[in-house]
Amino acid sequence: NALVIPQKATYEVLEKRYVFVVDKNHVVKSREIKIAGELPDIYLVENGLKQDEQILIEGIGKVRDGEKIAFEYADPNKVLSNLKVYVE
Repeated sequence: NALVIPQKATYEVLEKRYVFVVDKNHVVKSREIKIAGELPDIYLVENGLKQDEQILIEGIGKVRDGEKIAFEYADPNKVLSNLKVYVE
């Protein structure tokens, strides 16, 4: 029961991981997440996100909590398929 997100969509503050969740009004809100596992370029998120929520992937260093943004939606399967994931 974990969600898969790109590592680049997260940031760390005092050893805690966070993402920016984009709400229906295009406002970003910082949220702490709990990482269940880690693979190259992706995290398995155990807690902190719901399956239907949208997160900011690019430009997380350019936004502030509570800021309204313009963004392009990207299909999650396409985003994950373009990551460098190690396969044996």
